[in-house]
Amino acid sequence: MLPGGRRPPQDRCPVPGAKLSPGGGLTATEERRRALDAAVRAGFDAAERLHGSPRLHADLREAGWKVSEKTVADSMRRQSLVARRIRRRNGLTRQDKAAPKFPDLLNRDFTAAEPNRRWVGDMTEIPTAAGKLYLATVIDLYSRRLLGAATGLHPNAELACEAIRMAVAARGGADGIAGVIFHTDRGSTYTAGAFATLCRRLDIRQSMGRVGSCFDNAAAEAFFSSLEWEVLSRNDFDTTAKARAVVIDWCYGFYNHRRRHSAAAGLAPIVYENAALTRDAA
Repeated sequence: MLPGGRRPPQDRCPVPGAKLSPGGGLTATEERRRALDAAVRAGFDAAERLHGSPRLHADLREAGWKVSEKTVADSMRRQSLVARRIRRRNGLTRQDKAAPKFPDLLNRDFTAAEPNRRWVGDMTEIPTAAGKLYLATVIDLYSRRLLGAATGLHPNAELACEAIRMAVAARGGADGIAGVIFHTDRGSTYTAGAFATLCRRLDIRQSMGRVGSCFDNAAAEAFFSSLEWEVLSRNDFDTTAKARAVVIDWCYGFYNHRRRHSAAAGLAPIVYENAALTRDAA
């Protein structure tokens, strides 16, 4: 089925040398191109105009279309359908040189064989006309599922703690996540006493990359790049309340349930986790 519940048209492959119909209508090639363009446009709109050609190609294949990614990209180009617009964010990392140091337990290996073995997190700012809103995240590297998304007016340890509490609750409590690695940058938020104490109490092993190296926390940075391109660059928020509503809807609605991720076999994070559960049960 196509997005919106509509069925795809019958797949009519182009016939070499196809001619106009006796009535002067479109050739088979032209008819298929028109139908494909309509399906690409409908799929693009259904994905909130956020999917580029790789993800849109997967959507169309799932809906029954036999089409290549290049053909989908050509259709998007013909129709001027552009999924992303880049905007840079300011870094929030402020190091406390007197704080305890934690080793890098990932060494840029952002994979996990099962849930609740490796999490990553970071903070970003969301500009609004009424001031800045801050978002703290916790992401499971197994499926790239966003487990915690806490928002607040200050990028402090309490906000980081709230994101961790949300992640633990999403996984059913502390017993299910004991021993998980939580990898972040070396910002003072994550070396603060309150945050370190919470991690110890929950049996969370803290891990940190080097100062000034975005590659040491690339998975968390990639999430914020998607947020910036797909949400922040498309919206101008009047209030922090409006910003929070839009961002949280994207996080828990679109990102977790519908946004395809290459690290999750081309599936949305929750779809990937559910598929793994079904496979394991079988």
